[in-house]
Amino acid sequence: MSEPSPLLAAYERTRLRVPEHPADGLVYEMDGPLLRVTGRFRGFVEGPPVLGVEGARLDELIARQRDHFAARGEAVEWKTRAHDLPADLPDRLVRAGFAPEERETVLVGVAKEMLDAPPLTAGVSIRQVTADADLRAIAAMESAVWGEDWSWLGEDLIQRVTADPGGIAVLVAEADGRVVSAAWLVHMPGTGFAGLWGGSTLPEWRGRGIYRALVARRAQLAVAAGVDYLQVDASDDSRPILGRLGFHTVTTTTPYVWTP
Repeated sequence: MSEPSPLLAAYERTRLRVPEHPADGLVYEMDGPLLRVTGRFRGFVEGPPVLGVEGARLDELIARQRDHFAARGEAVEWKTRAHDLPADLPDRLVRAGFAPEERETVLVGVAKEMLDAPPLTAGVSIRQVTADADLRAIAAMESAVWGEDWSWLGEDLIQRVTADPGGIAVLVAEADGRVVSAAWLVHMPGTGFAGLWGGSTLPEWRGRGIYRALVARRAQLAVAAGVDYLQVDASDDSRPILGRLGFHTVTTTTPYVWTP
């Protein structure tokens, strides 16, 4: 295995991280080399870059995660990265009944280089929100964007803001009192990183600099908190935008999901 790039090596510090203040009902536990999270809207599993388990032992480890969540009647996401070993992990996940979702690109940028943004379109404003009603309004906006029920997101954000209000900053872009875009910054204490999440925008409000403005506002909050790097799991739509802002590709990530 070749030496990782400095940005990839830095990014690896964000993995297998247990929050200092987890939301109520979330259980973080290690199963061998894996971190398993139970109690989210769906379960979550990830491992280190080199899992250290292969062959039949790896099949047993995969089956144990699947069966843990099957007993709860819950879906589970196993987060993989393209550079992880063993290389046949995705194939073994598929054989165990996991299905791949859309691949995303992991991008890392220097926070202090992301601070500038052009002026917002007239009539659009950005504010940080914590109220339950605002967080549920974000979920309603996401439901409209994706054409499916994202009400779970509102409850997830409420839990996270309640558990650790200093660990997450949720921003909305509004026009005429309506949420037209939203994004949040998640701090990762001890790693030098914060994650950029969300960023969906209603179709009629795209192309007006809102996404870029939300990146800049979160970068400003990150720098004020002493964060060095920002990390994004980017879709194919947002990856070119972030690349133009100075983010660098370090790997790709694909979630493999088992559903009861």
